[in-house]
Amino acid sequence: MTDKTIDYKAIDAVVNIWTEEALSKRPDWGDDFFVDKMNAKSGLMAGVSLEQMIERMDAAGIGKAFLIAAHSGRPGLPGCYHMPYEVVARACEQYPGRFYGLAGIDPFDGMNGVRAFEDAVTNMGFIGAHLYPHWFELAPDHAKYYPFYAKCWELGVPIQMQVGQSMVYAKDFPCRSVGQPIKLDAVACDFPELKLIGIHVGIPWHEEMIAMSWKHDNIYIGCDAHRPKYWPKSFIHYINSFGQNKVIFGTDFPVLDFQQTVSDIDALNFKPEVRRKLMRDNVLGIYGLEE
Repeated sequence: MTDKTIDYKAIDAVVNIWTEEALSKRPDWGDDFFVDKMNAKSGLMAGVSLEQMIERMDAAGIGKAFLIAAHSGRPGLPGCYHMPYEVVARACEQYPGRFYGLAGIDPFDGMNGVRAFEDAVTNMGFIGAHLYPHWFELAPDHAKYYPFYAKCWELGVPIQMQVGQSMVYAKDFPCRSVGQPIKLDAVACDFPELKLIGIHVGIPWHEEMIAMSWKHDNIYIGCDAHRPKYWPKSFIHYINSFGQNKVIFGTDFPVLDFQQTVSDIDALNFKPEVRRKLMRDNVLGIYGLEE
């Protein structure tokens, strides 16, 4: 259980919906990737109901989770899938205030994709966009993303995207690492009012990710997918000092377990006010949510 002196609930900004319905939309690669490579518990591969997920969140002191409706990628590439917006929207409708949706984008969908994304935000309650650049082998500053960036700015919603190396590799479909954080530099300059969140810490270019976050007021870092126990020292120092307003909590569940991740963070002994910003306050401000 969490420390009884903590009087607030954390917000997990990066969570994969893991119900049986959601898993039916994903490729058959769970054991190979999540269990063998990412050390997730094998029992999770059968699926986790929304009720079970909430129980796990409650046990870890997590009040809200942002569910990803990731979109498409190259057919046949392990890891790429198309999660219908409706699957995530129904979960958010069933548990309002606990689950919020992030609408995945595919740059090759063009303006049809832009219109579908706008509908997801305006009519389906999604609060932001989500992107895996390595699925498309297009760095974040590629022109194909710009119509989506413009729409995010117009709608006033943030976009989060994976930075750092791709975690997926397959012999027949190599997945190149195109998410170097420096590629956010031009985007932040072109869209200074658009909130950009580089998730997955940025490893192995975490120093570059810190530099981008420090340079640009509109760039933030998501600390998910890499266990806090093994975070680089420079990243821990950034969170606990001059970057305390620029990092948001996430697990990328089931890549990281809710309880283990929170316990790891508590073991880092952040200042109380820094922990609160990391676990809750920063993401509330970035996404414009109210308690």
